[in-house]
Amino acid sequence: MTAIRLVVGLGNPGPEYQKTRHNAGFWLLDELAWDYKQSFHAEGKFFGETARAALPGGNDLWLLKPSTFMNLSGQAVVALARFYKILPDEILVVHDELDLPPGCARFKQGGGHGGHNGLKDIISRLGSPSFWRLRLGIGHPGDRSEVVNFVLKKPRGEEQTAIDEAIVAALGVLPQALAGDMAGAMKTLHTAAK
Repeated sequence: MTAIRLVVGLGNPGPEYQKTRHNAGFWLLDELAWDYKQSFHAEGKFFGETARAALPGGNDLWLLKPSTFMNLSGQAVVALARFYKILPDEILVVHDELDLPPGCARFKQGGGHGGHNGLKDIISRLGSPSFWRLRLGIGHPGDRSEVVNFVLKKPRGEEQTAIDEAIVAALGVLPQALAGDMAGAMKTLHTAAK
């Protein structure tokens, strides 16, 4: 069982993007930092905002919100991971997922980027797709040409409520996942009533 040492939330910096679907990863990271009573600080050498929490067992957990734009997310991930010698399978990336409906959250290890520019850049710069992902469903606009517009808009009220509920459900199993029991965390999260 490999423990998670770095949790990355994907999003775009700046107040104009704060409430957009593409920033679902940031939303979860903010809640996670709150749970650990930590606050984020800008960290230039890691191209983002970081927080550090002490886990049971004395391990440090790094939280990272890249301050590059989405399509350069890998720059921040690689900078922090190399500095602290964190391996790809010790990284959990939290991101918005078009292929899941709002209210759905799923863990996954490895795989492709599914057209997600943040994942694409992380895979490219890490040189490996084998990091863990926590996919937060935002739904799909139905037309590929509408995707960019869709992810950069605020969710409708009922969608936001569903996404918030999925974040709460994911946070409930995260301690188990972070400790390395991904199978147990996945079972609980993936079989939770929708």
